[in-house]
Amino acid sequence: MTKQQKADIALLIVTLIWGSSFVLTKNALEYLPTYSFLAVRFLMAAILSGMIFFKNMRAVDKNTLKYGTLIGIILFLGYAFQTVGINYTTASKSGFITGFSVVIVPIVSAGLLKQKPHKEAVIGVFFAILGLGFLTLNSSLTLNIGDFYTLIGAFMFAMHIITVGKYTHRVDSIAMAVIQIAVVGVLSGFSSLIIRETYVIPTGVEVWVSIFILAALATSGAFIVQNTMQKFTSPTHTALIYSGEPVFAALFAYLMLGETLPPQGILGSILILSGMLISELDWKTLFNTSKKKLQSN
Repeated sequence: MTKQQKADIALLIVTLIWGSSFVLTKNALEYLPTYSFLAVRFLMAAILSGMIFFKNMRAVDKNTLKYGTLIGIILFLGYAFQTVGINYTTASKSGFITGFSVVIVPIVSAGLLKQKPHKEAVIGVFFAILGLGFLTLNSSLTLNIGDFYTLIGAFMFAMHIITVGKYTHRVDSIAMAVIQIAVVGVLSGFSSLIIRETYVIPTGVEVWVSIFILAALATSGAFIVQNTMQKFTSPTHTALIYSGEPVFAALFAYLMLGETLPPQGILGSILILSGMLISELDWKTLFNTSKKKLQSN
């Protein structure tokens, strides 16, 4: 197994964690306003990460701080625009437009990083975006201001993947991840104060368990793995793997909440997973192996 395949598997596990986190997020948001929740989640994750990776944080230099802050601002803007946008559009359209980053990443990567995606990745992206459409869109295809905000959020999420891929080679990946997590937490806290959210400290054990799991696994663990593993894979591969998030979200919603997908949603999930498989398989090796077996027979 190559380093890229190992990295892609690690990112797939991250996608699985994020997919499962929707149920926990839904539970936490019943007790906390949006930006207050993001502030608690990301600041808790930053503190946990800083304690675990104390040695990495002691060695932080100017470049690590600079890149981590820049990427953190981009990541926060992704969450901010997505959150504002969902107030004016449907959840299904928000999911589809956010998933559109799978198309934005290879286009921007080709322009900024001079990284031309290989043919299999392009085909995989096509299958993924088609699958996202079946999985998330309903009969309403009109666009509104919420869709526009969400599209800006999708662009920011795409830029987050691209900038992580660009800078993770230059500095300590773990320290850079911790800094960006902290930046999102701080900016979310400021946003909560600016829009005057009513903050109430939750008292239930269940909500704090949800927040802790989200902070430890879906934030600290996930972003540290992404920052570390993107050294060995491309931004396009990362975006394509992340397109599986709504598939895993639907799976866990079924297992934990009993929610079911309509037939078009099942078709969409199959198309997304097919796109990921098409991108990952080494088709030349497979065809050569098949030819050799036919010749030997």
